[in-house]
Amino acid sequence: MIYVQTHYRFGITTKEGAEGVTFDLSWREVVAGQGPNVNSLKAVEGILKVQDNSFLHTPVGYKKDEKSLNSKEDEWVGKCEVIHVAIVCAGYNSSRSVVTLIKSILFYRKNPLHLHVMGDSKAHLILTTLFSSWNIPQMDYSFYKADSVLDEVSWIPNKHYSGVYGLLKLTLPRALPPSLTKVIILDTDVTFATDIAQLWARFHKMEQEQALGLVENQSDWYLGKLWKNHRPWPALGRGYNTGVILMDLSKLRKINWAHLWRMIAERDLQTMLSTSLADQDIFNAVITQNQHILHEIPCQWNVQLSDNTRSESCYTEVIDLKVIHWNSPKKLRVKNKHAEFFRNLHLTFLEYDGNLLRRELFGCGGNATISSIHLSTPVQLVSAIEQMNEDDPCYEFSLAKYTKYRTHLFYLDYEYEVDSSENNSNDVTLVAQLSMDRLQMIQSLAKHWEGPISLALYMSDTEAQQFLSFVLSCDTLSQRKNIGYHIVYKEGNLYPVNFLRNIALGQVSTPFVFLLDIDFLPMFGLYPSLRRVISNVHLEDGKKKALVIPAFESLRYRLNFPTTKAELLKMLDVGDLFTFRYHVWARGHQPTNYPKWRSATTPFKVNWEADFEPYLVVGREIPPYDLRFAGFGWNKVSHVMKLEAEGYEFIVLPNAFVVHMPHAPSLDIAKYRSNPLYKRCLDTLKMEFTDELSKEYGKKFFPTD
Repeated sequence: MIYVQTHYRFGITTKEGAEGVTFDLSWREVVAGQGPNVNSLKAVEGILKVQDNSFLHTPVGYKKDEKSLNSKEDEWVGKCEVIHVAIVCAGYNSSRSVVTLIKSILFYRKNPLHLHVMGDSKAHLILTTLFSSWNIPQMDYSFYKADSVLDEVSWIPNKHYSGVYGLLKLTLPRALPPSLTKVIILDTDVTFATDIAQLWARFHKMEQEQALGLVENQSDWYLGKLWKNHRPWPALGRGYNTGVILMDLSKLRKINWAHLWRMIAERDLQTMLSTSLADQDIFNAVITQNQHILHEIPCQWNVQLSDNTRSESCYTEVIDLKVIHWNSPKKLRVKNKHAEFFRNLHLTFLEYDGNLLRRELFGCGGNATISSIHLSTPVQLVSAIEQMNEDDPCYEFSLAKYTKYRTHLFYLDYEYEVDSSENNSNDVTLVAQLSMDRLQMIQSLAKHWEGPISLALYMSDTEAQQFLSFVLSCDTLSQRKNIGYHIVYKEGNLYPVNFLRNIALGQVSTPFVFLLDIDFLPMFGLYPSLRRVISNVHLEDGKKKALVIPAFESLRYRLNFPTTKAELLKMLDVGDLFTFRYHVWARGHQPTNYPKWRSATTPFKVNWEADFEPYLVVGREIPPYDLRFAGFGWNKVSHVMKLEAEGYEFIVLPNAFVVHMPHAPSLDIAKYRSNPLYKRCLDTLKMEFTDELSKEYGKKFFPTD
């Protein structure tokens, strides 16, 4: 069997039983069904394995030339040579597109990578969190704040949907480090279908003065034939597309690139007035007057799927497809008779498990990692992990607190700014976490709570796409921009409930948080009510206070939700509602003092008791949840115990409530109930936690059954 990541190489067993016969097929021939009679085709991490009982024959029309899959170009790249890639990225949606691009590069790559990302503060937060938690061996990254160079291009009127960020590639020779001499620049909407080292190798083909490697534009845009009175910017022939650029930075710096492009842009803007295709118009205008700096790259390195594309003339003639470019505002919805094939190629990477891309490039240095433990993890923690006994039955539970899961913050657009005025000093964000089986509960929650929400979702890459489709197709959720969705990607067998809570808690911008579980619905009007209460009880005065929201439950899937406390009390009296978990876990909420709450009209204090786990409104700057508690058991109890150790007062609100909605038991609670080992491991964690807490605060805490 042959293992090749950069193209399709099939290992065949002949009729005589001899092994080792190999043959190369292009993507086009595989799709067309040419070549051997293949009975089984499986792709795993870029490896295709084909088994067949017939001898291999050469398919008709198979070509071998410079552009074929047998090209020696990648041999010009050293085994461990670092390939530098630059990307301009701004906003939430663009950050999401970057992930698919990076996946496609990592899928085929055999060389170390260094990503250079220029973007806004949103992209900086999202991508630095993602890359650090993704922990890809031999992939470094540097971030450059777009604010530092925006002035260099903000003066240019631009009609393109990318806005001012669509012009920033012009600034890269100045913005990137002087020590960096060459870089591949990519748009976020491209997908690789081969090893990026082959593209990097084309730098060796650039002649002495050639500084920009580009693929010809695959539409008639620059010919001015798309509609009547169409006046494009000047370009050579069809012009050149800037979705994929080989940029020799040292050569551009020598010719004073910053002065050159600005001089030409200022002149052409006098007649053109604005750019239509952002930086691409200016790059083409510069090339028109400086043809010697251009190195033309074969068309398959930027197959452009725009609305008026003529790319079919490229991909029907070349042997191999290398880069797909979705350069239409419609992106994957572009109309093209072969769009379905290209869309499926893109979706393959979109839904591919990113954890499988943590492949070590052996022989290229770098430190091997322990599972998903981040490289910047303190040495003492790494040492603690290495000293753990993997044969310990509770090893997986013990490892949970050290695991850093791949995390994509703000997966969708988020718009909620909190200023420092008095009107916002009492603002509160609802914080919760969930998995795919609770997805439908988000819609109901959004109807009950109009304020900001921060949600951490534990999902696979495939489930994340299903979640995205769900939100975008839901009128209630698609119109809400004050819900922050943070994807934590699945890894391991335990549900990292407290890691999720900390992620959601960490992205809150309001002064206060409402800590809730996704399967509870707040009473209608609770958000504005809490804001008034926060001011009335002076929660903003800095004292350690936690507001307790009494919890109830229904055993019915269909419920006329109570709109007032009076309605809720009636439903309690007739047995339509119950105090939460009164029949299975009374200790969890008994300290709330429900009998007193029934007649209370003002907030009242209650004392903490063992196993108390109420739903609380507290200041944002609270201790984080303890990460050792993953799965079922003590994940909230331990947190409330920590608040007690910190000296928090617990104050029950008389006119607030939440109601638990029935659902099937989670997988973790099923494990807890059926597996004695699960219980023993949880008891061990309880003992560790209470011992540490007692030593830290000088108060005695004990584990409970």
